[in-house]
Amino acid sequence: MHHSFQPTHYFNTLGSHEPVLKIKSGDTVTTTTVDAAGCNHLGEQVAPRGNPQTGPFFIEDAEPGDTLLIRLDKLSPNRPQGWSAKVLAPNVVNPDYVTDLPNPQDRLATWQVDTKLGTASLDLPWSNTKRLELPLEPMLGCFGVAPTRGQAISTATSGEHGGNMDYRGFKEGVSVYFPVFVSGALFFLGDGHALQGDGEIVGTGIEISMDVTFSVQVLKGKQSFWPRGENDDFIFTAGNARPLDQATQHATTEMHHWLCTDFGFDALTASILMGQAVRYELGNVFDPAYTMICKMPKRFGSVLLEHVHVDQK
Repeated sequence: MHHSFQPTHYFNTLGSHEPVLKIKSGDTVTTTTVDAAGCNHLGEQVAPRGNPQTGPFFIEDAEPGDTLLIRLDKLSPNRPQGWSAKVLAPNVVNPDYVTDLPNPQDRLATWQVDTKLGTASLDLPWSNTKRLELPLEPMLGCFGVAPTRGQAISTATSGEHGGNMDYRGFKEGVSVYFPVFVSGALFFLGDGHALQGDGEIVGTGIEISMDVTFSVQVLKGKQSFWPRGENDDFIFTAGNARPLDQATQHATTEMHHWLCTDFGFDALTASILMGQAVRYELGNVFDPAYTMICKMPKRFGSVLLEHVHVDQK
């Protein structure tokens, strides 16, 4: 079934809040999100700042110990302007270089977003460059499920449940897998970016409201522990923690576990393959918990190609 849902309120935590809509495994939802400042498609602030989330959506038959598959079918910015920070975050440069960073009077930039041309452009009157024009790559910065033990976790950060991961690979066409911690999973989404570089090193992407279509599937008895994803070329896992080496440990452990439990590798073979084939990407190095992505190219193992999408059948 295809549902159309228009939110009337939003949450700044991911937790066991009253669901806004009950759906079933196999259903599709078309909805909207507001930007990180709580502004809608008209630029009106309708929710408190801090990555307000649409949802939660209750998925029938999802229970702890299952995995929730979310397919990001369509992500489309729905207004002609977005905004971003201008200056590199102090923690991504050498400490003695922080005082050399620019200190503009206005620390936010307003971008013109053209979904027909697929571009985001910014005038630079102070620069010889005069104008930047970059291709759009819409993505979701913050989304996930309700965490365990009755927690309500701020949308400023992330964990096993997902949350504010700010990984630029969470874009249209990608499948994302979340562990289920509570009945119904309780899925949230928000924090749309028209574009963002790896690491979110200025503390924002190009923040914008979105029209979103997603599909859900409950993978019964398929246990996972951290967010996972899949695109045409890779399977990948997300580890969320600080310091960055702990996030890397979580992502690497989840990839090894996934290869062994779902793809038929023994532990030693999985280790050997990962040692020569994995790729890592930064989700973010700005938020309270950093995000590291561990990626396995599908082409590096025939067993991956043979088993890909096996959970979705």
